[in-house]
Amino acid sequence: MTSRRARPELLLITGLAGSGKTHVLRALEDCGWFCVDNLPLALIPRFADLLSGSAELRRSAIVVDMREPGFPERFPALHRELKLARTATLSVLFVEAGERTLLRRFSETRRPHPLAVNQPIAEGLREERQALRPIRKLADLILDTSDYSVHELRDWVRERYASRDPRSLVVSVLSFGFRHGVPSEADLVFDVRFLPNPNFVPKLKRLTGQDPPVQRFLARQADTPVLLRKLLDLLAFLLPRYQREGKSYLTIAIGCTGGRHRSVWVASTLARQLAGDERVVKLRHRDLKES
Repeated sequence: MTSRRARPELLLITGLAGSGKTHVLRALEDCGWFCVDNLPLALIPRFADLLSGSAELRRSAIVVDMREPGFPERFPALHRELKLARTATLSVLFVEAGERTLLRRFSETRRPHPLAVNQPIAEGLREERQALRPIRKLADLILDTSDYSVHELRDWVRERYASRDPRSLVVSVLSFGFRHGVPSEADLVFDVRFLPNPNFVPKLKRLTGQDPPVQRFLARQADTPVLLRKLLDLLAFLLPRYQREGKSYLTIAIGCTGGRHRSVWVASTLARQLAGDERVVKLRHRDLKES
């Protein structure tokens, strides 16, 4: 009997039109994955059977979306069939973006939306988002590309899906502002809004958590060293267990109100202290550029 680890990987990429699925697929191809765009749903089980008998195609990705007739209604049954067949290790990546971002992208590219043939693009986007809600719930990972450039998206794909030592763990520490929404890719979310807010200190308001005056202000607060110590203790317990389970990528999100002061400094400090021999630590400040 074939072991779970010996099975090939099959990644189904779906989501909203204009969200970046094609860019994700190209980045996967650069990482050595075998990639297919818009393979008919009826052929995917047969494709999975072919993978199980191939020594070369160990990691494959397929984009499937609303271009397929009846896609929202047919995909759940396909997902169940592939899960039960167990011919490949199946995962679903759902790619999305905010409405304003999608409208801007369609305006820039002048591409038609598949559901906006006889109606405004905004209506097509809303109809598509509603139709794909059941499929979004099936996803193993949801990626919101609203704040990603093409280069940042490619780096994200490389960090998560490029071949590496299976024992390694890539840890992404992400600062954000709650007023801009919780990151959809976060595995762990920590709220640091209880710390005194530098935004209410006139001389610090225009600065960020990357500036020494803000860093000194936060470092001398009584709760700050306690917070860092408890976070590091918790993560020292969790990370080895995630690695033992086989998890290869973990996103830790640190949030404050606006994502410019407290979360930036805490995330930076945490990332610096988490770096180790058996893990890669990446740091990103999602909302630092926001006003």
